[in-house]
Amino acid sequence: MTAPADDPRRALPDGAVVRLARRTRLRDGGGVLVGGAPARVSRLAPAARGLIADRALTVRDERTRALAARLVDAGQADPDPRTLPAGNVRDVTVVVPVFGRAAPLGRLLDSVRADLGDAPVIVVDDGSGPADAAAIRREATARGAKLVVLPRNRGPADARNAGLARVRTPFVLFADSDVVLLPGAVRLLLAHFADPRLAIAAPRVVGLDVPRPNAVLRYEQARSSLDHGADGGLVRPHSPLSWVSTTCVLARVSALGDGFGRGMRVAEDVDLVWRLVGEGWRVRYEPAARVAHEHRAAAGRWLGRKFVYGTGAADLERRHGPLAAPAVLAPWAAVLLGAVAAQRWWSAPVAIGAAVWAARRTRRRIGATADRGALAARLTAQGVSAALTQGSALAVRHWWPAFAVAALVSRRGRRLVLVSAVADAAIEYARLRPRLDPVRFLVLRRLDDLAYGAGAWWGAIRSGSLRALAPYVRSRAFRPAEATPRAAPPEV
Repeated sequence: MTAPADDPRRALPDGAVVRLARRTRLRDGGGVLVGGAPARVSRLAPAARGLIADRALTVRDERTRALAARLVDAGQADPDPRTLPAGNVRDVTVVVPVFGRAAPLGRLLDSVRADLGDAPVIVVDDGSGPADAAAIRREATARGAKLVVLPRNRGPADARNAGLARVRTPFVLFADSDVVLLPGAVRLLLAHFADPRLAIAAPRVVGLDVPRPNAVLRYEQARSSLDHGADGGLVRPHSPLSWVSTTCVLARVSALGDGFGRGMRVAEDVDLVWRLVGEGWRVRYEPAARVAHEHRAAAGRWLGRKFVYGTGAADLERRHGPLAAPAVLAPWAAVLLGAVAAQRWWSAPVAIGAAVWAARRTRRRIGATADRGALAARLTAQGVSAALTQGSALAVRHWWPAFAVAALVSRRGRRLVLVSAVADAAIEYARLRPRLDPVRFLVLRRLDDLAYGAGAWWGAIRSGSLRALAPYVRSRAFRPAEATPRAAPPEV
Protein backbone atom coordinates (compact mmCIF):
# COMPACT_ATOMS: atom_id res chain seq x y z
CA MET A 1 0.00 0.00 0.00
CA THR A 2 1.40 3.41 -0.98
CA ALA A 3 1.91 5.97 1.78
CA PRO A 4 -0.33 9.04 1.81
CA ALA A 5 1.11 12.33 0.57
CA ASP A 6 2.13 14.88 3.18
CA ASP A 7 -0.93 16.85 4.28
CA PRO A 8 -0.19 20.17 6.04
CA ARG A 9 -3.44 19.83 7.97
CA ARG A 10 -2.18 16.60 9.52
CA ALA A 11 1.44 17.62 10.10
CA LEU A 12 3.02 18.22 13.50
CA PRO A 13 0.51 20.08 15.68
CA ASP A 14 1.08 23.32 17.55
CA GLY A 15 3.10 22.70 20.68
CA ALA A 16 5.05 19.79 19.21
CA VAL A 17 8.81 19.99 19.77
CA VAL A 18 11.48 18.60 17.47
CA ARG A 19 15.00 18.23 18.82
CA LEU A 20 18.18 18.19 16.78
CA ALA A 21 19.74 14.76 16.55
CA ARG A 22 22.90 14.20 18.57
CA ARG A 23 25.03 14.08 15.43
CA THR A 24 23.56 17.28 13.95
CA ARG A 25 25.86 20.26 14.34
CA LEU A 26 24.91 23.96 14.21
CA ARG A 27 27.34 26.33 12.50
CA ASP A 28 27.52 29.93 11.32
CA GLY A 29 25.54 31.28 14.23
CA GLY A 30 22.76 28.74 13.79
CA GLY A 31 22.35 29.36 10.07
CA VAL A 32 23.89 26.10 8.90
CA LEU A 33 23.15 22.54 10.03
CA VAL A 34 25.49 19.62 9.35
CA GLY A 35 24.22 16.08 9.76
CA GLY A 36 21.29 13.93 8.83
CA ALA A 37 20.86 10.67 6.98
CA PRO A 38 22.35 10.82 4.43
CA ALA A 39 24.82 13.45 5.65
CA ARG A 40 24.19 16.92 4.31
CA VAL A 41 24.85 20.60 4.88
CA SER A 42 21.60 22.57 5.18
CA ARG A 43 21.16 26.34 5.25
CA LEU A 44 18.33 28.11 6.97
CA ALA A 45 16.68 31.16 5.46
CA PRO A 46 17.44 34.32 7.46
CA ALA A 47 13.92 34.42 8.88
CA ALA A 48 14.31 30.87 10.22
CA ARG A 49 17.64 31.27 11.97
CA GLY A 50 16.21 32.28 15.32
CA LEU A 51 13.59 29.54 15.46
CA ILE A 52 15.92 26.88 16.89
CA ALA A 53 16.79 27.48 20.55
CA ASP A 54 18.71 25.07 22.80
CA ARG A 55 18.78 22.62 19.86
CA ALA A 56 14.98 22.45 19.80
CA LEU A 57 12.23 23.88 17.62
CA THR A 58 8.67 24.35 18.88
CA VAL A 59 5.87 24.26 16.31
CA ARG A 60 3.79 27.41 16.65
CA ASP A 61 2.62 28.27 13.13
CA GLU A 62 2.91 27.23 9.49
CA ARG A 63 6.47 28.51 9.20
CA THR A 64 7.78 26.53 12.18
CA ARG A 65 5.68 23.53 11.09
CA ALA A 66 7.29 23.53 7.64
CA LEU A 67 10.79 23.87 9.03
CA ALA A 68 10.19 21.10 11.58
CA ALA A 69 8.89 18.77 8.87
CA ARG A 70 11.94 19.37 6.68
CA LEU A 71 14.41 18.85 9.52
CA VAL A 72 12.70 15.61 10.50
CA ASP A 73 12.58 14.32 6.93
CA ALA A 74 16.29 15.13 6.51
CA GLY A 75 17.13 13.08 9.60
CA GLN A 76 18.56 16.17 11.31
CA ALA A 77 15.90 16.34 14.03
CA ASP A 78 13.34 14.09 15.67
CA PRO A 79 9.94 14.78 17.26
CA ASP A 80 9.80 14.55 21.04
CA PRO A 81 6.91 12.09 21.58
CA ARG A 82 6.16 13.61 24.99
CA THR A 83 5.05 16.80 23.20
CA LEU A 84 2.80 15.02 20.68
CA PRO A 85 -0.90 14.24 21.19
CA ALA A 86 -1.35 11.10 23.25
CA GLY A 87 -2.84 8.22 21.34
CA ASN A 88 -5.54 5.92 22.70
CA VAL A 89 -4.26 2.49 23.72
CA ARG A 90 -7.76 1.15 22.98
CA ASP A 91 -6.76 1.52 19.33
CA VAL A 92 -4.05 -1.14 19.77
CA THR A 93 -4.31 -4.91 19.43
CA VAL A 94 -1.38 -7.01 20.64
CA VAL A 95 -0.28 -9.95 18.47
CA VAL A 96 2.07 -12.49 20.03
CA PRO A 97 3.58 -15.31 17.93
CA VAL A 98 4.74 -18.16 20.14
CA PHE A 99 6.38 -21.55 19.64
CA GLY A 100 6.75 -23.30 22.97
CA ARG A 101 7.95 -20.95 25.72
CA ALA A 102 4.69 -20.84 27.68
CA ALA A 103 6.26 -19.39 30.84
CA PRO A 104 7.75 -16.32 29.09
CA LEU A 105 4.38 -15.88 27.36
CA GLY A 106 2.65 -15.49 30.70
CA ARG A 107 5.24 -12.94 31.80
CA LEU A 108 4.71 -10.91 28.61
CA LEU A 109 0.91 -11.00 28.93
CA ASP A 110 1.16 -9.82 32.53
CA SER A 111 3.18 -6.81 31.35
CA VAL A 112 0.61 -6.13 28.60
CA ARG A 113 -2.23 -6.10 31.11
CA ALA A 114 -0.22 -3.89 33.47
CA ASP A 115 0.54 -1.31 30.79
CA LEU A 116 -2.37 -1.57 28.33
CA GLY A 117 -5.21 -2.74 30.54
CA ASP A 118 -7.84 -4.72 28.65
CA ALA A 119 -6.37 -4.16 25.17
CA PRO A 120 -7.28 -7.04 22.84
CA VAL A 121 -4.54 -9.69 22.65
CA ILE A 122 -4.16 -12.40 20.00
CA VAL A 123 -1.74 -15.23 20.77
CA VAL A 124 -0.73 -17.29 17.74
CA ASP A 125 0.53 -20.77 18.63
CA ASP A 126 2.87 -21.56 15.75
CA GLY A 127 2.45 -25.33 15.79
CA SER A 128 3.82 -26.08 19.27
CA GLY A 129 3.89 -29.67 20.50
CA PRO A 130 0.98 -31.04 22.57
CA ALA A 131 2.46 -30.32 26.00
CA ASP A 132 3.54 -26.79 25.07
CA ALA A 133 0.24 -26.14 23.30
CA ALA A 134 -1.72 -26.99 26.44
CA ALA A 135 0.45 -24.71 28.57
CA ILE A 136 0.14 -21.88 26.02
CA ARG A 137 -3.64 -22.24 26.06
CA ARG A 138 -3.68 -22.00 29.86
CA GLU A 139 -1.53 -18.87 29.90
CA ALA A 140 -3.54 -17.15 27.17
CA THR A 141 -6.94 -18.08 28.59
CA ALA A 142 -6.00 -16.98 32.11
CA ARG A 143 -5.21 -13.49 30.82
CA GLY A 144 -8.15 -13.05 28.47
CA ALA A 145 -6.21 -13.44 25.23
CA LYS A 146 -7.68 -14.90 22.06
CA LEU A 147 -5.78 -18.00 20.92
CA VAL A 148 -5.13 -18.92 17.29
CA VAL A 149 -3.54 -22.33 16.74
CA LEU A 150 -1.68 -23.08 13.50
CA PRO A 151 -1.68 -26.77 12.55
CA ARG A 152 2.07 -26.79 11.84
CA ASN A 153 5.05 -24.56 12.48
CA ARG A 154 5.23 -21.92 9.74
CA GLY A 155 7.74 -19.46 11.18
CA PRO A 156 7.44 -16.00 12.71
CA ALA A 157 6.35 -14.17 9.54
CA ASP A 158 3.34 -16.40 8.88
CA ALA A 159 2.43 -16.54 12.58
CA ARG A 160 2.35 -12.75 12.81
CA ASN A 161 0.34 -12.55 9.59
CA ALA A 162 -2.21 -14.99 11.02
CA GLY A 163 -2.69 -12.66 13.98
CA LEU A 164 -2.69 -9.54 11.79
CA ALA A 165 -5.57 -10.92 9.73
CA ARG A 166 -7.73 -10.91 12.88
CA VAL A 167 -6.88 -7.37 14.05
CA ARG A 168 -9.77 -4.89 13.97
CA THR A 169 -8.07 -1.86 15.51
CA PRO A 170 -6.05 0.85 13.69
CA PHE A 171 -2.78 -0.25 15.28
CA VAL A 172 -1.11 -3.57 16.06
CA LEU A 173 1.67 -4.23 18.53
CA PHE A 174 3.77 -7.23 17.54
CA ALA A 175 5.58 -8.60 20.59
CA ASP A 176 7.58 -11.82 20.81
CA SER A 177 6.88 -14.04 23.77
CA ASP A 178 10.33 -13.47 25.33
CA VAL A 179 9.71 -9.72 25.65
CA VAL A 180 8.45 -7.72 28.64
CA LEU A 181 6.77 -4.34 28.04
CA LEU A 182 8.21 -1.61 30.24
CA PRO A 183 5.80 1.05 31.57
CA GLY A 184 4.80 3.73 29.10
CA ALA A 185 6.66 2.31 26.10
CA VAL A 186 3.60 1.75 23.90
CA ARG A 187 2.15 5.17 24.68
CA LEU A 188 5.39 6.87 23.60
CA LEU A 189 5.37 4.92 20.35
CA LEU A 190 1.70 5.63 19.75
CA ALA A 191 2.26 9.39 20.00
CA HIS A 192 4.54 9.27 16.95
CA PHE A 193 1.60 8.22 14.79
CA ALA A 194 0.54 11.86 14.69
CA ASP A 195 2.67 11.58 11.55
CA PRO A 196 0.22 10.20 8.95
CA ARG A 197 3.06 8.69 6.94
CA LEU A 198 4.43 6.66 9.84
CA ALA A 199 3.99 2.91 9.36
CA ILE A 200 6.09 1.49 12.20
CA ALA A 201 7.51 2.78 15.47
CA ALA A 202 10.04 0.59 17.25
CA PRO A 203 11.24 0.81 20.87
CA ARG A 204 14.71 0.13 22.16
CA VAL A 205 15.16 -3.54 23.07
CA VAL A 206 17.29 -3.87 26.20
CA GLY A 207 18.33 -6.97 28.10
CA LEU A 208 16.05 -8.34 30.80
CA ASP A 209 17.65 -8.02 34.22
CA VAL A 210 18.68 -11.39 35.61
CA PRO A 211 20.65 -12.25 38.76
CA ARG A 212 24.31 -13.17 38.19
CA PRO A 213 24.43 -12.94 34.38
CA ASN A 214 27.15 -15.00 32.71
CA ALA A 215 29.65 -13.62 30.18
CA VAL A 216 27.36 -14.21 27.19
CA LEU A 217 24.52 -12.30 28.84
CA ARG A 218 26.83 -9.45 29.80
CA TYR A 219 28.00 -9.22 26.20
CA GLU A 220 24.43 -9.29 24.87
CA GLN A 221 23.32 -6.67 27.36
CA ALA A 222 25.97 -4.39 25.88
CA ARG A 223 25.79 -5.37 22.22
CA SER A 224 22.67 -7.30 21.35
CA SER A 225 21.72 -7.54 17.68
CA LEU A 226 18.26 -6.33 18.72
CA ASP A 227 19.45 -3.15 20.45
CA HIS A 228 19.88 -0.24 18.03
CA GLY A 229 21.35 2.08 20.62
CA ALA A 230 20.51 5.39 22.27
CA ASP A 231 20.09 7.52 19.13
CA GLY A 232 16.64 7.54 17.57
CA GLY A 233 15.53 8.63 14.14
CA LEU A 234 13.98 7.60 10.86
CA VAL A 235 14.92 4.14 9.63
CA ARG A 236 16.30 4.05 6.09
CA PRO A 237 18.39 1.54 4.15
CA HIS A 238 22.08 2.47 3.87
CA SER A 239 21.90 4.73 6.92
CA PRO A 240 23.09 4.33 10.53
CA LEU A 241 19.52 3.14 11.28
CA SER A 242 18.97 0.79 8.36
CA TRP A 243 16.45 -1.59 9.98
CA VAL A 244 14.66 -2.38 13.23
CA SER A 245 13.80 -5.68 14.80
CA THR A 246 10.16 -6.72 15.00
CA THR A 247 10.84 -8.37 18.34
CA CYS A 248 8.50 -5.58 19.44
CA VAL A 249 7.05 -2.90 17.15
CA LEU A 250 3.90 -0.82 16.90
CA ALA A 251 2.48 -0.61 13.38
CA ARG A 252 -0.31 1.09 11.47
CA VAL A 253 -2.53 -1.73 10.22
CA SER A 254 -3.54 0.12 7.04
CA ALA A 255 0.12 0.40 6.02
CA LEU A 256 0.99 -3.27 6.38
CA GLY A 257 -1.08 -4.73 3.57
CA ASP A 258 -0.51 -8.50 3.62
CA GLY A 259 2.13 -8.08 6.32
CA PHE A 260 5.40 -9.95 6.54
CA GLY A 261 6.97 -11.86 3.68
CA ARG A 262 5.14 -15.16 3.43
CA GLY A 263 7.20 -18.12 4.59
CA MET A 264 10.18 -16.07 5.82
CA ARG A 265 11.82 -17.54 8.91
CA VAL A 266 14.62 -15.02 9.23
CA ALA A 267 15.16 -11.37 8.20
CA GLU A 268 11.39 -10.92 7.86
CA ASP A 269 11.66 -7.73 9.90
CA VAL A 270 14.30 -6.19 7.61
CA ASP A 271 12.27 -7.15 4.54
CA LEU A 272 9.11 -5.52 5.91
CA VAL A 273 10.88 -2.30 6.87
CA TRP A 274 12.57 -1.94 3.48
CA ARG A 275 9.35 -2.63 1.59
CA LEU A 276 7.46 -0.02 3.60
CA VAL A 277 10.18 2.60 3.14
CA GLY A 278 10.27 1.81 -0.57
CA GLU A 279 6.52 2.45 -0.76
CA GLY A 280 6.92 5.89 0.80
CA TRP A 281 6.06 5.10 4.41
CA ARG A 282 8.20 6.16 7.34
CA VAL A 283 9.63 3.86 10.00
CA ARG A 284 10.89 5.37 13.26
CA TYR A 285 13.11 4.13 16.05
CA GLU A 286 12.33 5.66 19.46
CA PRO A 287 14.87 4.68 22.16
CA ALA A 288 12.97 6.55 24.90
CA ALA A 289 10.42 3.73 24.66
CA ARG A 290 11.99 0.54 25.99
CA VAL A 291 11.10 -3.12 26.26
CA ALA A 292 13.14 -5.88 27.90
CA HIS A 293 14.17 -9.04 26.06
CA GLU A 294 15.29 -12.34 27.54
CA HIS A 295 18.62 -12.80 25.76
CA ARG A 296 20.06 -16.26 25.17
CA ALA A 297 22.57 -17.17 27.86
CA ALA A 298 23.76 -20.60 26.64
CA ALA A 299 26.71 -20.16 24.27
CA GLY A 300 25.48 -22.82 21.84
CA ARG A 301 22.01 -21.35 21.45
CA TRP A 302 23.45 -17.83 21.25
CA LEU A 303 25.89 -18.72 18.47
CA GLY A 304 23.21 -20.73 16.68
CA ARG A 305 20.95 -17.72 16.57
CA LYS A 306 23.73 -15.52 15.21
CA PHE A 307 24.31 -18.11 12.48
CA VAL A 308 20.61 -18.05 11.60
CA TYR A 309 20.67 -14.26 11.36
CA GLY A 310 23.49 -14.52 8.85
CA THR A 311 21.60 -16.93 6.61
CA GLY A 312 18.98 -14.24 5.95
CA ALA A 313 21.40 -12.07 3.94
CA ALA A 314 20.99 -14.12 0.74
CA ASP A 315 17.19 -13.87 0.80
CA LEU A 316 17.38 -10.14 1.46
CA GLU A 317 19.73 -9.70 -1.50
CA ARG A 318 17.35 -11.65 -3.73
CA ARG A 319 14.45 -9.42 -2.67
CA HIS A 320 16.21 -6.05 -2.33
CA GLY A 321 19.47 -6.19 -4.28
CA PRO A 322 22.24 -3.85 -3.09
CA LEU A 323 20.25 -2.73 -0.04
CA ALA A 324 21.52 -5.97 1.55
CA ALA A 325 25.21 -5.30 0.80
CA PRO A 326 27.55 -5.93 3.77
CA ALA A 327 29.36 -2.62 3.11
CA VAL A 328 28.33 0.59 1.36
CA LEU A 329 31.22 2.69 0.09
CA ALA A 330 31.80 5.80 -1.95
CA PRO A 331 34.28 5.16 -4.81
CA TRP A 332 37.08 7.08 -3.08
CA ALA A 333 36.49 5.06 0.11
CA ALA A 334 36.74 1.81 -1.86
CA VAL A 335 40.08 2.98 -3.29
CA LEU A 336 41.28 3.93 0.19
CA LEU A 337 40.31 0.54 1.63
CA GLY A 338 41.97 -1.32 -1.22
CA ALA A 339 45.17 0.62 -0.69
CA VAL A 340 45.19 0.02 3.06
CA ALA A 341 44.50 -3.70 2.62
CA ALA A 342 47.31 -4.08 0.06
CA GLN A 343 49.98 -2.93 2.58
CA ARG A 344 52.45 -1.96 -0.16
CA TRP A 345 54.89 0.91 -0.47
CA TRP A 346 52.30 2.82 -2.47
CA SER A 347 49.43 2.22 -0.04
CA ALA A 348 49.88 5.34 2.09
CA PRO A 349 50.20 7.79 -0.86
CA VAL A 350 47.17 6.30 -2.61
CA ALA A 351 45.04 6.29 0.58
CA ILE A 352 46.03 9.87 1.41
CA GLY A 353 45.39 10.91 -2.18
CA ALA A 354 41.89 9.39 -2.09
CA ALA A 355 41.09 11.21 1.16
CA VAL A 356 42.45 14.53 -0.15
CA TRP A 357 40.40 14.15 -3.33
CA ALA A 358 37.28 13.46 -1.25
CA ALA A 359 37.96 16.47 0.98
CA ARG A 360 38.41 18.80 -1.99
CA ARG A 361 35.26 17.50 -3.67
CA THR A 362 33.29 17.86 -0.44
CA ARG A 363 34.61 21.39 0.03
CA ARG A 364 33.33 22.39 -3.41
CA ARG A 365 29.92 20.89 -2.76
CA ILE A 366 29.46 22.47 0.68
CA GLY A 367 29.18 25.94 -0.73
CA ALA A 368 29.83 29.16 1.12
CA THR A 369 30.14 28.72 4.88
CA ALA A 370 32.58 29.69 7.59
CA ASP A 371 35.66 27.45 7.86
CA ARG A 372 34.62 25.52 4.79
CA GLY A 373 37.98 23.73 4.61
CA ALA A 374 37.79 22.60 8.24
CA LEU A 375 34.24 21.35 7.77
CA ALA A 376 35.21 19.42 4.65
CA ALA A 377 38.16 17.88 6.50
CA ARG A 378 35.92 16.84 9.36
CA LEU A 379 33.33 15.25 7.08
CA THR A 380 36.07 13.44 5.17
CA ALA A 381 37.59 12.17 8.41
CA GLN A 382 34.19 10.77 9.36
CA GLY A 383 34.03 9.09 5.95
CA VAL A 384 37.49 7.59 6.40
CA SER A 385 36.52 6.25 9.83
CA ALA A 386 33.32 4.73 8.43
CA ALA A 387 35.21 3.12 5.55
CA LEU A 388 37.82 1.59 7.85
CA THR A 389 35.10 0.33 10.18
CA GLN A 390 33.29 -1.36 7.31
CA GLY A 391 36.55 -2.74 5.97
CA SER A 392 37.43 -4.36 9.29
CA ALA A 393 33.90 -5.82 9.46
CA LEU A 394 34.42 -7.39 6.04
CA ALA A 395 37.70 -8.94 7.20
CA VAL A 396 36.47 -10.45 10.48
CA ARG A 397 32.72 -10.84 9.93
CA HIS A 398 31.31 -11.10 6.41
CA TRP A 399 34.40 -12.37 4.59
CA TRP A 400 36.22 -14.11 7.41
CA PRO A 401 36.43 -17.52 5.65
CA ALA A 402 38.32 -15.93 2.75
CA PHE A 403 40.55 -13.88 5.06
CA ALA A 404 41.23 -16.94 7.22
CA VAL A 405 42.63 -18.72 4.15
CA ALA A 406 44.64 -15.61 3.25
CA ALA A 407 46.06 -15.46 6.78
CA LEU A 408 47.35 -19.01 6.45
CA VAL A 409 49.51 -18.19 3.45
CA SER A 410 50.23 -14.46 3.76
CA ARG A 411 51.95 -12.40 6.43
CA ARG A 412 50.05 -9.35 5.22
CA GLY A 413 46.82 -11.29 5.52
CA ARG A 414 47.62 -12.26 9.11
CA ARG A 415 48.49 -8.69 9.97
CA LEU A 416 45.28 -7.37 8.45
CA VAL A 417 43.11 -9.89 10.30
CA LEU A 418 44.90 -9.32 13.62
CA VAL A 419 44.68 -5.54 13.44
CA SER A 420 41.04 -5.63 12.35
CA ALA A 421 40.05 -8.09 15.07
CA VAL A 422 41.74 -6.22 17.91
CA ALA A 423 40.95 -2.68 16.76
CA ASP A 424 37.27 -3.46 16.20
CA ALA A 425 36.89 -5.00 19.66
CA ALA A 426 38.84 -2.19 21.34
CA ILE A 427 36.71 0.53 19.72
CA GLU A 428 33.48 -1.25 20.61
CA TYR A 429 34.65 -1.86 24.16
CA ALA A 430 35.47 1.81 24.63
CA ARG A 431 32.13 2.85 23.11
CA LEU A 432 29.91 0.42 25.03
CA ARG A 433 31.66 0.13 28.40
CA PRO A 434 30.25 -3.37 29.00
CA ARG A 435 30.19 -5.09 32.38
CA LEU A 436 32.78 -7.51 31.06
CA ASP A 437 36.58 -7.58 30.98
CA PRO A 438 38.26 -6.69 27.65
CA VAL A 439 39.60 -10.18 26.93
CA ARG A 440 36.27 -11.95 27.22
CA PHE A 441 34.59 -9.16 25.31
CA LEU A 442 37.10 -9.59 22.47
CA VAL A 443 36.59 -13.36 22.39
CA LEU A 444 32.78 -13.08 22.37
CA ARG A 445 32.88 -10.29 19.80
CA ARG A 446 34.90 -12.48 17.46
CA LEU A 447 32.66 -15.51 18.07
CA ASP A 448 29.63 -13.34 17.31
CA ASP A 449 31.15 -12.32 13.97
CA LEU A 450 32.35 -15.83 13.12
CA ALA A 451 28.86 -17.26 13.64
CA TYR A 452 27.12 -14.53 11.64
CA GLY A 453 29.67 -14.69 8.82
CA ALA A 454 29.40 -18.48 8.64
CA GLY A 455 25.63 -18.11 8.33
CA ALA A 456 25.99 -15.51 5.58
CA TRP A 457 28.28 -17.79 3.57
CA TRP A 458 26.04 -20.80 4.14
CA GLY A 459 22.98 -18.88 2.98
CA ALA A 460 24.81 -17.52 -0.07
CA ILE A 461 26.13 -20.94 -1.10
CA ARG A 462 22.73 -22.54 -0.57
CA SER A 463 21.12 -19.85 -2.74
CA GLY A 464 23.61 -20.40 -5.55
CA SER A 465 24.84 -16.79 -5.53
CA LEU A 466 27.51 -14.87 -3.63
CA ARG A 467 25.98 -11.49 -4.42
CA ALA A 468 24.89 -11.05 -0.79
CA LEU A 469 28.58 -10.89 0.15
CA ALA A 470 29.48 -8.17 -2.34
CA PRO A 471 29.93 -4.57 -1.13
CA TYR A 472 28.01 -1.80 -2.83
CA VAL A 473 29.95 1.14 -4.23
CA ARG A 474 27.68 4.14 -4.64
CA SER A 475 28.56 7.24 -6.56
CA ARG A 476 27.05 9.80 -4.19
CA ALA A 477 27.64 9.55 -0.45
CA PHE A 478 27.23 13.21 0.55
CA ARG A 479 24.26 15.50 0.04
CA PRO A 480 25.25 18.95 -1.25
CA ALA A 481 24.17 22.31 0.04
CA GLU A 482 21.13 22.72 -2.14
CA ALA A 483 19.19 20.33 0.12
CA THR A 484 18.01 23.24 2.22
CA PRO A 485 15.24 23.31 4.81
CA ARG A 486 13.68 26.77 4.64
CA ALA A 487 10.77 28.46 6.38
CA ALA A 488 8.47 28.00 3.39
CA PRO A 489 5.07 26.36 2.92
CA PRO A 490 5.32 22.56 3.12
CA GLU A 491 5.46 20.62 -0.10
CA VAL A 492 2.52 18.37 -0.95
